[in-house]
Amino acid sequence: MKKTFLFTTLAGALFASTALAADGEPIRIGVPVGLSGANSVVAPSVVQSAELAVEEINAAGGVLGRPLELVIADDASGAAGAQKAFDALVYQKEVDVLISMETSAARNAGLPIVARGKVPYIYTSFYEGRSCSPFLYVNAWVPEQQVPPIVDYLKAEGAKNYFLIGSDYAFGRGMLEFARSYVESTGGTVVGEEYLPMDGSDWTAIISKLKASGADALITSTAGGAPNVTLSKQLRGAGVALPYANLAVDEGTAQSMGADAEGILISASYVTGIDSPENTAFLEAMKAKFGDELRTPNDLSVPEYEAVYLYKAAVEKAGTTDTQPVLDALGEVSFVGPRGTIQMNAQHHAPLTMYLGQVQADGSVSVVESFANVDPGAQCPDL
Repeated sequence: MKKTFLFTTLAGALFASTALAADGEPIRIGVPVGLSGANSVVAPSVVQSAELAVEEINAAGGVLGRPLELVIADDASGAAGAQKAFDALVYQKEVDVLISMETSAARNAGLPIVARGKVPYIYTSFYEGRSCSPFLYVNAWVPEQQVPPIVDYLKAEGAKNYFLIGSDYAFGRGMLEFARSYVESTGGTVVGEEYLPMDGSDWTAIISKLKASGADALITSTAGGAPNVTLSKQLRGAGVALPYANLAVDEGTAQSMGADAEGILISASYVTGIDSPENTAFLEAMKAKFGDELRTPNDLSVPEYEAVYLYKAAVEKAGTTDTQPVLDALGEVSFVGPRGTIQMNAQHHAPLTMYLGQVQADGSVSVVESFANVDPGAQCPDL
């Protein structure tokens, strides 16, 4: 049986769905996510992944004899909305864990609330790295895993002069700081670096600087979702035909961009074309559950699905939902899912297989090369 209810807080409308498959008090999973704002393009796919994981787990008897319950809050993709959403989830709904894909601005705003409330938090979004908290675990990629395959490929194709474009917040600047460093370490030159506010949509002036720069390759790092769409559309409209690598686009967003996405290089820990029994089963289950409403599974939504299972494994290993035993277990458990075996055992981060791909005319991603078990590097050495 599925129940849906609506409640209102300062964060706006918060939605919760409960699939009852076991006896006992529900274990509540809070999912603050950008249903509005920059992440609104990809957030629905994240929610779908969480819903499938909860449905599957509850159908198999729940966790420690208790059903899982999702409590989903719109964080508006930003800091102010995140503060309200986290506060509502932690102190009003009293969730047992937070599992979410969010902008870095939202994550950073929510972390102090997580620390005060002493709630485990699994962050499922790729990000700029080095966000460290005893309460935080990350199962998505960081720059050390994502950037080198792209820059190495562009260099092999003859690129020497790079232009960087980003959204002006932690992710955009953090990713491009690493990209600049890596480009320069491989003998390349950054001939321009420009930013637009996270909610900005007019890239005209920056594109003019790009065209005048003499760059022979472009690397961008914008807020996931809407800014990717506007920037790529305006680049194509301006006739920019440089090799174009996007550090923030996922396969789902690429499909929503249509012809504007064709040819874009991406580096991801998940593409729908992964040939494994686990990925095939996952895609079939998603299609069966959501039908024509299915949003393309992607590098932002699949980690959400896997994180719910990682939390399940941690609770079962700990034998309780109490915070410290669960935190102790999160770095020890693993889950074999659509991306392969995921374990957050590297300073609260996860070694990941990465895929260098190129977006095709139909929005699918053709894999150019894969890199197994890429280490995230020194993210949180003091934890």
